[in-house]
Parts: sequence; structure tokens; C-alpha cells
Amino acid sequence: MTSNSTGEQRSDVDWDTAADTFDDEPDHGLRDPAVREAWAARLRGWLPRGPSDVLDLGCGTGSLSLLASEARHRVTGVDLSSRMVDLARAKLAGRDAAFLVGDAAAPPVGEQRFDVVLVRHVLWTLPEPGRVLRHWRGLLRPGGRLVLIEGVWGTVSPVGISADRLTALLAPIADDVRVEWLSDDCSLWGREVADERYAVIAVP
Repeated sequence: MTSNSTGEQRSDVDWDTAADTFDDEPDHGLRDPAVREAWAARLRGWLPRGPSDVLDLGCGTGSLSLLASEARHRVTGVDLSSRMVDLARAKLAGRDAAFLVGDAAAPPVGEQRFDVVLVRHVLWTLPEPGRVLRHWRGLLRPGGRLVLIEGVWGTVSPVGISADRLTALLAPIADDVRVEWLSDDCSLWGREVADERYAVIAVP
């Protein structure tokens, strides 16, 4: 990890190189049926009941995109890694989904607007998270929502963004902000975890 000019910590992983083993992590590939169902159940609670347009930013290999698609949502995924995007396209082949190579902070979606902006473990890596959140809010249709899955990882040199900080950043731009704690649900991670993991659902 290194720090950028704003003091935010970011990941220096080569995601193209990491793509082929990315799904080996239980909460990435969702290959274990129990882990997969745990995430599917959470998404059912976070996403609209009826079919909607979901923008999955930092989509990786498309595991959450696939769950959203299976729940009848239309998905657009964006990832900076072209290899990740290739794997996501293969994973969702034949489904109502499109994947683009681009920056999650400024996704290349033009004037398209969405019912949900879904982001997992990405915001903490981006400089100026407040500015990024305002941009993401602008990608929502009226009544849309941000679904932000984040955390703080590690004990010696922790990295991430705390729920308190994220909710403070959202306060000026969202009327309804709900935090759902995820640390105590080991079925999401395939193991017990002791660090701070959570989701925030924010409706401007």
C-alpha cells in the first residue's frame, strides 16, 4: 500500500495479473454454495424488488453482477482491469449485462442513469472519496440508491474506510443512510473475521 497526495491509501496490486486467481477467495468467486447464498440474500435486501438498472463499479470478475442478474436486474459493470472485465463478460455471457473497462471514480457511462450504484471494497482505494460519492450520486435516477460495501482491514497497519467516516461523507448528499454490519456473518466470508466490515445503503 502507498499513500497518494491526499493521504488516502490505495492498492498497488496489478489487477490484470491477479485476475486469474481473484475468484479463489471465498467472497470473490462465491464458489461455495453457502457463501454464494449469503451474498445473494444480502443483495435481495439491498436492491430493489423489481427489475432495475444496476451499475457495479469495480466489478472485478462479476460475481456480484451475476447475483444481481440472477435476481432479474440489468447490470452494467465497470472495472479498471481489462482482464477482470474479460472474465466478467464470460461469467455473464448471454445475460442482460454489459461490462466496460474504466475508472470506478468516473465510469464511462455517458448520460446513462441507474437505479443502483453498487460498489464493493473500492471507495477506500480512491482519492477524494467525498467528491467520488457526489459523482456517483449524480449517476442515480430519482429514487435511486447507493449500495456501498466497505470496511477496515488489518490490525497493525489497518487500511480501509470506517463506517463512521463513510456515513459522515454521505450526510450532505443523502437523506436516508443505513449501516448494515457484516463482520459477524462468517457465511459471507467463508470464515470468521475480526475486522470492521459493513454495507451502507444511502438514498439521496
